[in-house]
Amino acid sequence: MSAMATYEWHPKPRNYNAEQKAGALQAEPTVDHPLKPVMVSEIKKLGRGNSSKQLTSKPTPSPALDPLADTMEGLDPLSQFAAAAAIKVADPLSQGLGQGGGKDATDSGSFNKNQLDDSFEPWSSKKATILSKYTTSEKLSITTSFLSTGGQQKVTVKSQPAGQSTVTDKVKNRLEQLDDFEEGSVREMLNLSQQDYVHRINELNQALIAAWDQDQKVKALKIAIQCSKLLADTSVIQFYPSKYVLITDILDTFGRLVYDRIRRKSTYIPSGGTTPQMLPENFAPHQVPDSAKETCRNWFFKIASIRELIPRLYVEAAIMSCYSFLTTDEYEQALLRLTNQMRGVGDPLVAIYARAYLCRVGVAVAPNVRTHLINNFYDFLSSYSQLRGDSVQNILAIQRLEMANYLSLYSPALDWILQCIAHHATEDILTEILAKCKKQCNTALLLNSIMSAFKPEFIASRALGFTELSKECEEAGFPKHHLYRSLGTNLALANPPQQQRLSVLNEVWKTVMKLRKPEDYISCAEVWIEYPCRHFTKKEVNTILGDIIKHMTPDRAFESFYPQLQSVMSKVLGHIKDFSVLLSMDKFMPMVDMFQKDVVKVELCRTIMEAFCRNQEKPTNDPVIINALMFVCKTMHDSLNALSLEDDVREIGRLIAGFIRKISFGRDFEQQLSFYVESRANFSNIDSVLVALVQCVNQLATETRTVMKGNHSRKTAAFVRACAAYCFITIPSIVDIFHRLNLYLLSGQVALLNLALTQADAFFKGAISLIPDIPKTMVIDNKSRSTEPFLLSYINNFLSTLLVVPDNPEHGVLYLVRGLLNVIQDYVWDTSSDTKAWVFLNVISLLSASCQEQYIYHVKNVDSNDVLYGSDKKFLAEVSVLCGTLITSILEHCKTLAQSENGQKRQSQLAMEFFNRILVHGDISQPEISSLALNLWNLAQKHGQADTKYMVRTLEYVKTKGGQAGGKAYRDLAASMPLQSRT
Repeated sequence: MSAMATYEWHPKPRNYNAEQKAGALQAEPTVDHPLKPVMVSEIKKLGRGNSSKQLTSKPTPSPALDPLADTMEGLDPLSQFAAAAAIKVADPLSQGLGQGGGKDATDSGSFNKNQLDDSFEPWSSKKATILSKYTTSEKLSITTSFLSTGGQQKVTVKSQPAGQSTVTDKVKNRLEQLDDFEEGSVREMLNLSQQDYVHRINELNQALIAAWDQDQKVKALKIAIQCSKLLADTSVIQFYPSKYVLITDILDTFGRLVYDRIRRKSTYIPSGGTTPQMLPENFAPHQVPDSAKETCRNWFFKIASIRELIPRLYVEAAIMSCYSFLTTDEYEQALLRLTNQMRGVGDPLVAIYARAYLCRVGVAVAPNVRTHLINNFYDFLSSYSQLRGDSVQNILAIQRLEMANYLSLYSPALDWILQCIAHHATEDILTEILAKCKKQCNTALLLNSIMSAFKPEFIASRALGFTELSKECEEAGFPKHHLYRSLGTNLALANPPQQQRLSVLNEVWKTVMKLRKPEDYISCAEVWIEYPCRHFTKKEVNTILGDIIKHMTPDRAFESFYPQLQSVMSKVLGHIKDFSVLLSMDKFMPMVDMFQKDVVKVELCRTIMEAFCRNQEKPTNDPVIINALMFVCKTMHDSLNALSLEDDVREIGRLIAGFIRKISFGRDFEQQLSFYVESRANFSNIDSVLVALVQCVNQLATETRTVMKGNHSRKTAAFVRACAAYCFITIPSIVDIFHRLNLYLLSGQVALLNLALTQADAFFKGAISLIPDIPKTMVIDNKSRSTEPFLLSYINNFLSTLLVVPDNPEHGVLYLVRGLLNVIQDYVWDTSSDTKAWVFLNVISLLSASCQEQYIYHVKNVDSNDVLYGSDKKFLAEVSVLCGTLITSILEHCKTLAQSENGQKRQSQLAMEFFNRILVHGDISQPEISSLALNLWNLAQKHGQADTKYMVRTLEYVKTKGGQAGGKAYRDLAASMPLQSRT
């Protein structure tokens, strides 16, 4: 086939209405719903004979079947797994234990999650806060014999003599090693920074694990003892809570190592079995062999031989879980015994942290045992008078520590003890504790911890009572504003009685508003702002906002408390969702003006707009809302510059666009357009906002057409042209070329819909002029992609629109199509793709459709070329010439593809596609077209790259067409179409 041959195109005459009717599927009535549950038939035998009866069950009404439920018995896969987990069968050992009188998790030393549920905040979540809060810049010291200095240990632990082998000698040697520690083998490291101290503590932890791995159990015990001794040191008292966290982590590690070693040694032979097995997770003491019990007792005996009280208490508490190897009822006795021994600790700070550790161990190993918890708290109450004693006052004087800072050191331990008491406690426990505190020491420190520990519902139900207690309690160095903050936190989580709400607010705010220090005031206001938001009207909220402004303005105090002020605004926005109410408060915008640091103000503006876009369900035209939020959006917009992050630009653009779409003036279209004009002036630097504005204006023009039912008056015609002018001016300001292309096409379609033909032509010309500037690649999901698939899709959409665009008499036949073809011809296409040829095939389809007497679709009130030309011969001749040129270009491209194997396959596919286009759009009865089709058919098979199955189906289609009325041309074509077998 010669690709240089000249072909004259003859489009096939089409009757679209007849084709639609012929291709429509025959409708048939149905008696069953397609989603109706399946009918289940059941065969039952009757009597002893072989007869049977078929019973059909009646379907029960049910919702439409879930596709995922077909093979899952009504459950989707995730639900099935969850159900399987809920009914998971226990392992045989656990089953046997449950039937054989085994014990529960309380006695096993494991964490009983049935007792400590999610409402119990674990110790692990508190550690980071303590370590970050309680810091020091003073020099620290550490006393130990297991830290290296210059690469050598200070003291080497005595090794076992070679000749010793008896148990008595081994015990004697180990006791000598412990005595070596007691006799002063340790040394002291001085002048350590906090970072160095933490590093040394971590070294001790590693030394403990290393000694244990090397089977040096006595050395590991000595490390635990020396670490415990560090907790008796309060020389740098403000660092004590953090030191407690670090040291108890080491003790926890030691306790876990001891427990795991004894359990590994506790192999037993189950009843009826012969193979030794390790103890299950939940075991009973009778399953523990005597050798393991003896090892366990030895550990407790070793610890009991420790001379100093604090190490002995801490180390025994660390291995408390090991009692589960000995007995099922030892926990309560041991915990009470250690609780009583705690009374021997002289320093009240050291004592309360030791009690906190005992409570922490107790709730982990025996959540049901609670007596020791309340005893530890009452012991602290009894010793509270020590805090005012001379010894404590001397320590504070030496370390130059104020009483308020000293009392704050008690909070972590006291909060933990009270949390353990309050978990699953009744309100009677709270009543008892309050009565005890009021009688012995009604102090702010205790009251604050009580409010932090017990359920918010308990606190809220007696809110007025806590207000009175807060007024009457002794401050004693613990600022009362902490009490009001804690009370406010509880009332934010639970509602007080209706009759107490106003009284509580009045009593609390009388005290809060008198606070002189800005930090004290804002810490309370940040919490209490939520209270009037939940229970009162905007009047009370506005009053508190005004009071906050009053307190934060002097000396520009607000500059130091932006996070707290942001929290206040977030809570107001979270509760007052009606922006007409919110912005009617005269203190709201002045509150916004207090945020004068650019970064913080922009963050607040984003919070405001997030709330507006989330809560404003209906469009609004409230001028107060519009003016205020226009200012907020302008602040966000003006904060952007060339260095702004892309995510920030995208997020701010999304918020501003959301605001624009929420504003509607109803039928006042001119006012709506004026708003869009103002918005364009204010937000001209964000592409996404400009895109949204163009789309909104196009929607406005479409709504105008809908209101006028497609028949514009002089006024509305001028208005929609003004909308088109707005879009035409705005689109070039958009940086992204793909947005511009899409908007030019969209705006042109809207203009055409509104009979603004001149404006539509301008938009289409703008789109055509942009095509040469399209880059060859674009970034999608951080990957570089070719733009040709997008360009092909875009041109297809464009061509579909151009079918109904009437020609301008001043520019000649199909001037827009010609302009588009000129641009496509000059565009530099990727040589490894056939996009240009595919575009030309689509243009041929368009030109064939444009030659029909009546087009397949129209725009209402717009006379397309089928009306303007009426199948004029000159018009058809122009189209034929243009199609001939396109055919020549396509065939030339096919000819160039035969030079490589991959090109041969592309050639086959393109030829086959061209052949199909001819079948659909070409007049096969014309010899030129029939000859072209046959040549393309042969070309598709020329190099053996054709899809044989596809070609067989195509041939069958041609034969089918030939069997229809007037199908002689198809029969002749089918007869001359050879089908080669692929080798």
